[in-house]
Amino acid sequence: DETHALVKEQYALLNDEILPLLASEGIRFLKRGDWSPAQREWISAFFFREVMPVITPIGLDPSHPFPRVLNKSLNFAVELEGRDAFGRSSDAAIVQAPRVLPRVIQLPRELGDSEYCFVFLSSILHEFVHELFAGMKVLGCYQFRVTRNSNLFVDEEAVKNLRTKIQGELPQRHFGDAVRLEVANNCSEAMTEFLLGHFNLTERDLYRVAGPVNLVRLMQVPDWVMRDNLKFKPFKPG
Repeated sequence: DETHALVKEQYALLNDEILPLLASEGIRFLKRGDWSPAQREWISAFFFREVMPVITPIGLDPSHPFPRVLNKSLNFAVELEGRDAFGRSSDAAIVQAPRVLPRVIQLPRELGDSEYCFVFLSSILHEFVHELFAGMKVLGCYQFRVTRNSNLFVDEEAVKNLRTKIQGELPQRHFGDAVRLEVANNCSEAMTEFLLGHFNLTERDLYRVAGPVNLVRLMQVPDWVMRDNLKFKPFKPG
């Protein structure tokens, strides 16, 4: 499938060419295993101050069904063992990352051995997700994203006010039928099958990715890096 091949090529270019070249220029994207003690302390404080207050994990059980997942939003599927602080047992949970949270975080320069050091929000959540499930053991945590059908179906001849009808339909674009599922390439088979089943998708609709599910969020990084020699010159029409 051409689409799968293109996505695979995207992440190969990111991991094998772009990130190593950026690192050689003093611009690093740190994995969890690369964090120094000082960096980890700063990231931990960031998690408790900025991230934890705005996320609500949802344990999946008969009284807590699967939450509605917005189109192209960042989510995490968590595999659990044990009982929570209220004595409830759940073997899975969903953590939704609000769009107000930045997907890429720049560390203070004094904490890094490179001029620019960044971490992904997904790395931070993976590292500290256990803090959201007191008394339970986290067996796995996997980012995923769902792409939904955002087409509008409006019969222009059957409605009196087309503008009002379209305005009423727009919010539903976030919850159209799922057409694609992106998951971390280390997502367990059991969780992958569970997500595919929930969204009524097949293996053909599945994309395993080796990095952040939304590469578009990396487009903000050049604005933070003051290195004109690494950027294309602005185009000026003649």
